[in-house]
Amino acid sequence: MNKVFLIGRLTQDPQASTPTDGGHTYCRFSIAVNRNYSRDGDNRADFINIITWDALATNCVKYLVKGSQVAVMGSIQTGSYERDGIKRQTFDVRADQVEFLTRANSAPQQGTGTQPAGRDQTIDTLKAVDDDDMPF
Repeated sequence: MNKVFLIGRLTQDPQASTPTDGGHTYCRFSIAVNRNYSRDGDNRADFINIITWDALATNCVKYLVKGSQVAVMGSIQTGSYERDGIKRQTFDVRADQVEFLTRANSAPQQGTGTQPAGRDQTIDTLKAVDDDDMPF
């Protein structure tokens, strides 16, 4: 199974693309995901490259800016290329969903790029669930 769930902040504005030969558009951006170290209390971040396609790509370019907080759900995809005679491997997250949690320096947004109408559940709501309420 290849599933990824990340919450982080954009490190730059999404980069829009021109349509591919098949007519698909895409955009790329990266997010900083906090990683806590309990031994020394030091916080660090991992920088993860994200790629979105078609309508989701259009919404990301339209509504996201550097510093926006997002939740990304998707899968890891690998690739490779050669530069200056050195073969390099890439790792990206191909996003199936991107929840727009906040814009840079603002409060949480009501709408998201992928959330169906009538569904008003955010990541903060999911965190508020008490373990005693779980059926297992």
